[in-house]
Amino acid sequence: MFTNFSPQFGKEPSAEQKARFEQLPHYQEGKFQNLMPTTMDMDFWKAIRMLPKFFRSNPDSRPDFEIPVLKVDSLDLVKKHEPARLVWFGHSAFLLQIDGKNILLDPMFGEVPAPHPLLGKKRYSNELPIEVEKLPTIDMVIFSHDHYDHLDYGSVQKLKNKTKKFLTPLGVGSHLQHWGVDEGKIQEMDWWEETVYEDLLLAFTPSRHFSGRGLNNRFSTLWGSWVIKGRQENIFFSGDSGYGSHFKSIGEKYGPFDFAMLECGQYNENWKEIHMMPEETALAGVDLAANVIMPIHWGAFTLAMHSWTDPVERVLAKGKELGIPVFIPKIGEQVFIQEEMTIREQWWIKP
Repeated sequence: MFTNFSPQFGKEPSAEQKARFEQLPHYQEGKFQNLMPTTMDMDFWKAIRMLPKFFRSNPDSRPDFEIPVLKVDSLDLVKKHEPARLVWFGHSAFLLQIDGKNILLDPMFGEVPAPHPLLGKKRYSNELPIEVEKLPTIDMVIFSHDHYDHLDYGSVQKLKNKTKKFLTPLGVGSHLQHWGVDEGKIQEMDWWEETVYEDLLLAFTPSRHFSGRGLNNRFSTLWGSWVIKGRQENIFFSGDSGYGSHFKSIGEKYGPFDFAMLECGQYNENWKEIHMMPEETALAGVDLAANVIMPIHWGAFTLAMHSWTDPVERVLAKGKELGIPVFIPKIGEQVFIQEEMTIREQWWIKP
């Protein structure tokens, strides 16, 4: 009853939509497919051996101190800013202000990345940099895929009446319509499809991942990454992805990038095909021809067994080896894309 009637699970694409998806080369037998062979299966005995690790108490899996969260002034957000700037909310959630537009990326503002508070662990920080209600009018909300730590029911409820447009992968709009978002505000996109919003170019590009919010709807909607190109800045947002040749393809078509936000957290060798290891995150930055990379998908929730600081420690080391700058701002810190980005404080280390 919970999975059938709780709105958090969303709604699958309609039969008409699925019929259209059948015309796509990356949709087969009722499911979207990755561009390269990708397995998510573990054999029974490997899964059994991993269970104790999932339930074992690991004191390093989340911070044992109050991590710094800088507060954002709502009045400051309504001012015009050049160049573009970002505010990180932790995990993969951002506010991007570019060319006078307010854009939210994967705005998961809830406490728990799960359909019910009892089914997940709470956010590390007690507060957000700014409450959703105090955000300015949002020109666009952009989603990378429909997993709970990226597409949050409660956040959509708070945003749907203050947002002009929602950009989603194919099929994800069904969730939003089910949650009361006006169909006219929703634009679904396929891989390599482009759209222009008041001279701002947005391209939906591939990733190597999967989708699904229920017990049996895995691969029912598409997943991907985003290119956002303004008058001065060219920005890449990875969503979730395993490492693959798609990064080089994106770099060749849309790069070089001034700034790339790249997944770097919630990984494990057993599922590295759908979540990059930190060393691969740095490699992806090189493939994309990014001037600076920022590790995302960490700093807010524990969804894997590594220590909570492992992502930044390892990507910093690999970035130094490869000669690609890595920037790690505080949650709530204002990041100006065209300015020099220097890590002034290793805030993730306990004082």
